[in-house]
Amino acid sequence: MYEIRKEKENRFRFLLKTRQGRTLLNSVDFPSEEEARASLRELLPETKRHIRVERKTDYNGKFLFNLRDKKGKVVGKSGLFSSEAGMENGIKHLIKRMQDLPPGEEL
Repeated sequence: MYEIRKEKENRFRFLLKTRQGRTLLNSVDFPSEEEARASLRELLPETKRHIRVERKTDYNGKFLFNLRDKKGKVVGKSGLFSSEAGMENGIKHLIKRMQDLPPGEEL
């Protein structure tokens, strides 16, 4: 499940969500809705081999991850997790949600 949101100053972002509606990933801001959709299309299952997950720990010891596209650009960031296992579970759910995205022309 995904959502395209219009943010302040005419910027757009996409969110990938669980079936229950909880946000797994917030994208970075894009200057247009079409650019947000194009970046989302890059996450489709047939291109997933180009997607890289960057695991991180913040200065408070919380865990998070960034999603990078095939060019190495950060396209999205997770929320904070209290444990490494929680972060890994979040990554697993994110990959599952990516596999469930509709074909590119439907985005």
